[in-house]
Amino acid sequence: MFGSKQYRAKAAEYAELVNKSSSASERREFQELEKSFSVLADNEQWMEEEHVLRCLGAALIMQWNTLPTKLQRELFDNAGSMGELLESAALRGQIARFLHKHKNDGEPAVG
Repeated sequence: MFGSKQYRAKAAEYAELVNKSSSASERREFQELEKSFSVLADNEQWMEEEHVLRCLGAALIMQWNTLPTKLQRELFDNAGSMGELLESAALRGQIARFLHKHKNDGEPAVG
């Protein structure tokens, strides 16, 4: 599977071919391929970043109950302001329900 760097390298190769091509139809074909690989690179980079954010978020949730209340409130407020302004109240509600549902997920079982 290609990563974003490999897709960008392929896009650069096609950009060079666009400049070297003497045929208009060939240039168009290489431009389309360059554009396709650039879009694939952007998508792959987004997927890589989303994966990192998911891992960080999961790690944070696992430690949520050990965080000081002030830090919890700051993180909650920051997370609640990440969405669209008109949807922030709904997002804050979703976050609150999620935190309540998972409030004991990181604690060891008593037994």
